[in-house]
Amino acid sequence: MDLETSTVPGSGWRNFITPIKQSRTFTLLWLGQWIAVLGSSVTTVILPIVVYSITGSTTIMGLAMAIYMLPNILVLPFSGWIVDRVNRVRLIMFTNGIRFLLMLGACLTMLSGGMNLSILFAGLAVYGLMDGIFNLAYSALRAQVFTPDIRNAANALSQISVQAVRLLGPPLGGIIVSVTSAGVGFGLDSLTYLISFLCFWLLASVLARTPALSRNTESGKESFISEFMEGFNVLKKEPWLWVTILAFCFINICYTGVISVLVPWLFKVHHGYSPVIYGLAMTGTGAGAIIGAFVYGARRTWKHRGLIAYGGAFASGLALFLLSFINWMPGLVLVMFLEGFGIMMFAIIWETSLQELVPPEAFGRVASLDMLGSFALLPAGYLAVGALADQIGGLWTIQLFSLTGMAIVAGVLCIPSIRRFQ
Repeated sequence: MDLETSTVPGSGWRNFITPIKQSRTFTLLWLGQWIAVLGSSVTTVILPIVVYSITGSTTIMGLAMAIYMLPNILVLPFSGWIVDRVNRVRLIMFTNGIRFLLMLGACLTMLSGGMNLSILFAGLAVYGLMDGIFNLAYSALRAQVFTPDIRNAANALSQISVQAVRLLGPPLGGIIVSVTSAGVGFGLDSLTYLISFLCFWLLASVLARTPALSRNTESGKESFISEFMEGFNVLKKEPWLWVTILAFCFINICYTGVISVLVPWLFKVHHGYSPVIYGLAMTGTGAGAIIGAFVYGARRTWKHRGLIAYGGAFASGLALFLLSFINWMPGLVLVMFLEGFGIMMFAIIWETSLQELVPPEAFGRVASLDMLGSFALLPAGYLAVGALADQIGGLWTIQLFSLTGMAIVAGVLCIPSIRRFQ
């Protein structure tokens, strides 16, 4: 590809709302996703607070994240095949229904005072399984609905709206825990999954009247193994795809482990800040991501996308490294802003390139390999981050893992096909 850089005629915001004007399917898909994200962003703040309140241990927090991720990962080889065979909207409705019941159960358990680690771990395992199916089905459905005429604007608007919701979710979660209880936060999450279910139910009826968009199943009778291997055949044709998936198998360990296990520890335990301050810092991440999506979406096309994407990944690692040296609360928020901006520049370029390079009929299998490669080692990573932090200290662990992630990014940029990806 050799894309010329050009600005979008008119304002950037006008470009972002084009998908809403042109596509009802996009609008329902967009609403269904960001409403669910509102609830999950509240839970993102509440979950580590609950775990640390029960145990105070980074090792247990790492174990909790590993329990969440393991079913998510194990289902990926099968869910990719399922997503390419089964109605994607129905899969999304099923997973949203289960997640609604899980969050409702967590709400009632917390309010009755019956929550313990066994119940929490069991719920996390089922929630991770549902997330593994939902994320894949949603990614494949988005590739169907984001047609080339609206693709850049649709990706930018989706990312901006989701991150905008995440600006509200973390401080809201902190306020809920401080003023009421974690159970109320889980209750809000369950409500958002119910509303999201209704949006996708409406989307199903619209897609039923649009055969070109609703068709995703194949008529062949190949074996599961041969169809699964088709995903590898697609990947090996594009070095940008397979190199990036392999690299982020390890980069995600470094970055996500720190963000999920040690950033909550840094604010709650090390600095002793209230949940509201932790929520504010996570809001900084969302604000940075919004700016990143807006910067990318304001142009029709970009040159040097490989350099921009991995430059963003490097900036994200640098931000995590700086967290271990800053004690000033506004400075911590600004650093989280940089982390969000950097990782969004990578994420939006990666998602757009997948939609451009992967055939729609094989998207589920390729996306499952993407998620499998990116997430396969995360459970071990969570455990390693938590256990190492208990042994050598959280600040040293943040420095070690963030520097390792940046070193991997620098190594990938030494590959010409990555630097030259346009």
